Amino acid sequence: MRRLSARRLADRRLTDRRPGWLSALKDALDRPLTTYYLLLGATALLLVIGLIMVLSASSVRAYSQTGDSYTIVRRQLMWVVIGVPCAFIASRVSVRWVRGLAYPAFSVSLVLLVVTAFAGREVNGNTNWLVLGPIQVQPSEIAKLSLIIWASHIYANKERRLGSLHQMLVPVVPGMVLATTLVVVGRDLGTALIFFALLIAMLWVVGAPGKLFALAMLGVSVLALGLAATDSERLARIYNFADPFKDYHGTGWQPAHGLYAMASGGVFGEGIGASQQKWGQLPEAHTDFIFAVLGEELGLVGTLLVIGLFLVLAYAAIRVARETKQPFVRYCTFGIVVWLLGQMMINVGMVLALLPVIGIPLPLVSYGGSSLLPTLAALGLVIGFARREPAAARALAQRRRARSAGLSA
Repeated sequence: MRRLSARRLADRRLTDRRPGWLSALKDALDRPLTTYYLLLGATALLLVIGLIMVLSASSVRAYSQTGDSYTIVRRQLMWVVIGVPCAFIASRVSVRWVRGLAYPAFSVSLVLLVVTAFAGREVNGNTNWLVLGPIQVQPSEIAKLSLIIWASHIYANKERRLGSLHQMLVPVVPGMVLATTLVVVGRDLGTALIFFALLIAMLWVVGAPGKLFALAMLGVSVLALGLAATDSERLARIYNFADPFKDYHGTGWQPAHGLYAMASGGVFGEGIGASQQKWGQLPEAHTDFIFAVLGEELGLVGTLLVIGLFLVLAYAAIRVARETKQPFVRYCTFGIVVWLLGQMMINVGMVLALLPVIGIPLPLVSYGGSSLLPTLAALGLVIGFARREPAAARALAQRRRARSAGLSA
């Protein structure tokens, strides 16, 4: 008891020595609803920034194609109006109900990927779009969330048997490899890399041995280089991504103009709507290269704000995964973090010419309903996990009781 009292006294003295703002920050982070509000706030801010940037980056293209500068942003707003209720529903459904969707969602995703691989619509060299009546969707975006839920459900059921390598690998690895193969058949190498990252993340979180990761990285590197070598355009992108000005009028055109946009933004940017590159020089300005327009208009401050918001999402989600006692919640949350953070890093790397251009959108910011709806549903699940933490649930219950008492009074 004396040792424990001495330790508490030492901790209290250490806390007293901290600067006031640091102590206030620690107190704020220790509150039961902090994780919930961090997830909610960062998601909302990224959505708002995304709408503003889609409006700015797409206005020239929309006007040239339809005579209305707001055509594309209206569609994005429609997807937001659909996606926010989906996120709300996902945050309220029970974990048991979500796990019940694991095999149906996985099966539907595989069927859609098969249909897309052999009968999909080709866009920019990739057969990754499926036309369903008046709309076209990208099934690989839906499959990302389905694969995470499916793998998390299986690993949660096998929680006590994960000491065996066979239990770790079967059936998750064959299932995810099958999905990745179908994406590769459609020549969508960027999404295939995201699928592979999800597989590595799930294996890492369940404690797979290090040798397995080394073999997997070696195999995927050889496969990726082989696939790139069989496509002249991909091979040219790999050769020129570090210096896109080598082939300025060819494969280097898009990354070079992305760098022009980032360089001209400076610290505080040119101002919202003042981008020069969106006037036809920068392809896919409102989708894959929206981060370049953001850098040009909002500068270094704006780009760091967006990256910081993604890091806040990751921090809050890791808190959820660390604090939960439910294996499914831990695995699912970690998979969603790797998906969103990995996709953000690849997109930013493309714009900064640190990675080849492989057509990966910036989550919550780039235009597109196929990407936005699954992303919002995934974040809704994580927000739901956060609000069901015991301390957070008690705090929310007390708040509801206090509100009811106030209304009664």
